[in-house]
Amino acid sequence: QVQLVESGGGLVQAGGSLRLSCAASGSLFSLYVMGWYRQAPGKQRELVATMTTGGTTNYADSVKGRFTISRDNAKNTVYLQMNSLKPEDTAVYYCNAIRTTTWGQTYDYWGQGTPVTVSS
Repeated sequence: QVQLVESGGGLVQAGGSLRLSCAASGSLFSLYVMGWYRQAPGKQRELVATMTTGGTTNYADSVKGRFTISRDNAKNTVYLQMNSLKPEDTAVYYCNAIRTTTWGQTYDYWGQGTPVTVSS
C-alpha cells in the first residue's frame, strides 16, 4: 500500500512559478512510475508529466518547456516545477504512482490533489 500526499499548490499570478511535491509512504517507491495529472473544473483529468523508474520523462504538449518533473528516491518524493504559469494551468493537481509486477499485477495509487490557481 502506498499513500501519496501532495503539497505546494496555491494562488499565483500568470508568469509565476510553483513547485509541487508529492511524498509517498510505503516501500518500493523507486519501482513506481510517478506522474502528475490535473483536472480543471468541468474537464476530464489529464496527464501533465510522468517519470519512469529509469528517469525517462514524458510531458503533455501544453506544459513542455515550462514544467519539469523530478524524483528523489531517497526521500520518496516526486516534484513538479511549474514555471511561466498560465491561467489555463488552473486545476487540481494529482500525484500518481503506478507499477506492474512481472506477474502482471498492477498497483495504482492517487493522492488527494492540491489546487493550483493562476490569476491573469
